[in-house]
Amino acid sequence: MREAHDMITVLLADDDPAARQGLRTIIDSSPDTRVVAEAWDGRSAVDQARRLLPDVVVMDVRMPGTDGIAATRKLRELPTPPAVLILTTFGLEEYVEQALKAGASGFLIKDTPPAELLSALSGTRYVDRGG
Repeated sequence: MREAHDMITVLLADDDPAARQGLRTIIDSSPDTRVVAEAWDGRSAVDQARRLLPDVVVMDVRMPGTDGIAATRKLRELPTPPAVLILTTFGLEEYVEQALKAGASGFLIKDTPPAELLSALSGTRYVDRGG
């Protein structure tokens, strides 16, 4: 188990390269968080999480192939599952409910201010690890 002061490792899963770059810039700006990989769809997110064991996966809902909800379900079935923070432009109640049922630890809209995103990453990892 990681200590609370350890670096939080993050995998970004979003089919939009500009969105991934913006998220990477925000996440890497904090001394406590670091992006370890990027995925363009749910399948690649699960494959990379299996190899890299990130603390948190920041997951978009709508992606080609395996979407974020299905990928979240698969991630939560891994032997060492990461926390999943859904970050999407679509704040529909249906998505929130589906994401939480799939095992997501949190749900944010993409226009969330950077400080709130970083706080959510820290809190998501903490809650997911039993805090």
